Amino acid sequence: MGKKGDIISFYCHCEPICIYAQVVELEEVWHSNKLGKKKQPVLLYVEGADLMSKNSKEGKITMGELLPREIQGWKAEGKDEIYDPQTIFDYIDGAGEVYRSYNFKKLLARRFIKEGQPDIVADLFDMASSKDAFGVFTHDLEGDDAGIGQGSTYKGGLLSFWKDRFFVSLYAEEETEDAKNALFALGKIVDSSVEKEGEKPDIVSFLPQEDLVEKNVHYFHNHMILNYHFYVSDENILLLDQQTEVALGVYRLKDEKSYLLLVRYPEIKKASRAYESFTEIYMPDARKLGMVQTEDLKWTGAKIKNDFLIIIFNAPSDSFAKEMIEKVDKKINQI
Repeated sequence: MGKKGDIISFYCHCEPICIYAQVVELEEVWHSNKLGKKKQPVLLYVEGADLMSKNSKEGKITMGELLPREIQGWKAEGKDEIYDPQTIFDYIDGAGEVYRSYNFKKLLARRFIKEGQPDIVADLFDMASSKDAFGVFTHDLEGDDAGIGQGSTYKGGLLSFWKDRFFVSLYAEEETEDAKNALFALGKIVDSSVEKEGEKPDIVSFLPQEDLVEKNVHYFHNHMILNYHFYVSDENILLLDQQTEVALGVYRLKDEKSYLLLVRYPEIKKASRAYESFTEIYMPDARKLGMVQTEDLKWTGAKIKNDFLIIIFNAPSDSFAKEMIEKVDKKINQI
């Protein structure tokens, strides 16, 4: 603990912050822990305390510092609002479950105001991992590439992008030319403030690139998000949960779309159970093992490979379905 007059540091139990202070007064009190009770000196009063984040000491900055307080005449209004997975529904009603499905850790919301201009709302999500930051970005890919972060879209006054473990949503309540310019300027500041880039989920790289629609690659975990992008079943027949990793790619051949689904399970046994569940419920009339022609004359195929399950939907032919599955199989073999 140190003695009177010493400069000490200690960590707050409720936040990852380090406090530097000068000891002014000490008192011995009884302290209890799992090993029993013992007397130890406890700091009662500090002077000249300097509160800084552990990340700041390491040269990084906090979430609030990623956003400026003013941009092109728009000024931050009031205090930032902070939400977690339990309180997010107080801020975002229906869409809150989407962010929870990607394991988000914290949301910082800041509103900017400027007289005679629409308000700008900045939402900064700490997704805890770059995989889930990328994933939540892929949930809605409508819009034009804005050239910001590691992937971005802009449409109708909404600028979204991801970088490292952060997903950023910047929204102008009305699209004006000035507001759009401010959104892009704000996005570039946040982009430059996040110093490093994060890695995409490696499962996405197993999707064959030929005929792949780049704007239709999605990464997620559970069947609620799967059904949003491609409806399979009301029931969770693929046994998806927060521990599964899922990549969905859309392939276009002429005017037809095929969907390639790749699921990685935490263990091989669960992958086997998922394969059995899917084939029994979704394709019980398969004439060939793991391959069936559906009522719309398209083909669905499935194959289990170690802890992976590979499924293709809406394939134009059985040969195309087999070809796509084998391409993924070869990529998995290279792991």
